Amino acid sequence: MDGGEGEYNPRTVEDVFKDFKGRRAALIKALTTDVEEFYQQCDPEKENLCLYGLPNEQWEVNLPAEDVPPELPEPALGINFARDGMQEKDWLSLVAVHSDSWLLSVAFYFGARFGFDKASRKRLFNMINDMPTIFEVVTGAVKKQQKEKSSVSSHSGKKSKSNSKAQRAPNHQEKFTKLQPKDEEQDEDEQQDEDEHGETLCGACGKNYAADEFWICCDICEKWFHGNCVKITPARAEHIKQYKCPSCSNKRARVDI
Repeated sequence: MDGGEGEYNPRTVEDVFKDFKGRRAALIKALTTDVEEFYQQCDPEKENLCLYGLPNEQWEVNLPAEDVPPELPEPALGINFARDGMQEKDWLSLVAVHSDSWLLSVAFYFGARFGFDKASRKRLFNMINDMPTIFEVVTGAVKKQQKEKSSVSSHSGKKSKSNSKAQRAPNHQEKFTKLQPKDEEQDEDEQQDEDEHGETLCGACGKNYAADEFWICCDICEKWFHGNCVKITPARAEHIKQYKCPSCSNKRARVDI
């Protein structure tokens, strides 16, 4: 079993990431849309089986490679043995976790094999980390997180004294359209948020609102600012009950003097 390596041989960070995405899509397909077929192939009566994701977005359940060491890192061995001893959703979640681990091991195997330096490895990991894990997709955590972010984001346009902090828009939705279609309600909330802020300009730099940037509103002048422009992070904003922009803070200071 060569995990599809004979058909695809990545060498750059972009190539390895493309390989990662193809294998990831295959594994998600096996554990979601093709789950019945996958379940049937994992017969506990058979020998130790592994779930392989191939770069061409196809999956297969097969025996591990006979050669030691193998051409690529091997997935979790014997996933079929626990199939009938657990609830199906728990078994699928466990396979998903091991599949995530395998994907990382394959990607960083390529990184080591092709001599990626520290910066390249970090860039590869960041690209991978920007995508939801297979476990998050299989357990439905992705959809739950997106709904929560969408709900908070839609309310950020209606500024309140108790919470004037806009949240980040989800970064992974477009990448997951094929695998898990978004709810119509979620689409409407995000479109509403874009419409409300689309023409808003940052009170500091004068640039437009961007859905993937942290955005905060002053409780005094009610102007919106990019978090980076006023040096406010999302974590810090959570502890601010009433935000005053630099201009309003300076005005208050002059009045006090």
